[in-house]
Amino acid sequence: MKLLNLEITRVGHDTFRIAGSKIIYTDPFKLSRREDADIVLLSHEHFDHLSVEDLEKVCTPGTTIVASPLCADGVKNLRVKEKLFMDPNAKVKVGKVEIETVPAYNVNKFREPGKAFHPQGEKRLGFVVRLDGTSIYYAGDTDLIPEMKNIRCDIALLPVSGTYVMTPEEAAEAAETIRPKIAVPMHYGAIVGSAADAEKFKALVKNCLVEIV
Repeated sequence: MKLLNLEITRVGHDTFRIAGSKIIYTDPFKLSRREDADIVLLSHEHFDHLSVEDLEKVCTPGTTIVASPLCADGVKNLRVKEKLFMDPNAKVKVGKVEIETVPAYNVNKFREPGKAFHPQGEKRLGFVVRLDGTSIYYAGDTDLIPEMKNIRCDIALLPVSGTYVMTPEEAAEAAETIRPKIAVPMHYGAIVGSAADAEKFKALVKNCLVEIV
């Protein structure tokens, strides 16, 4: 789907193909076809975000991987142009593409008392990407967190399934906090969550356009 000046396709789960002057993939998972990606963003090391089988479908010797340090071991055998392992709150330029890393973590989603699925401080990432003058926030696996108050973007890709990430209600609050031009729901239909979560999110958001892509 054309969103602003970019073609953005949700391949499934948290995987997006963002296409403009460069082709960017986020957390490739269960890809049905091969394509040469210029940049691949990896938010963290869990199997549904770091899938070597799927990375091999989009990574070439010309690809740059920008990833959480937690992904280093998982991608060590991939032959790509560059691997950039970044902590939260860092910035890098890949050619003309500007990438900022932001925190992604749980505040109220726990495997057991005191043990979050995505604990704060473990360097799991979201990303703010500026491509062709448009900024895209890819939230990764996160709850509604205070750091979102500082995020400025045109398009926000937000998880909505609950369980491991924000619920539709929490994601709608995130959209209210961030105030993008367009919000896109993700993290449903594969591991947890369904299209109903995306539709509920869309119904709740009042301050921006919501596109289900």
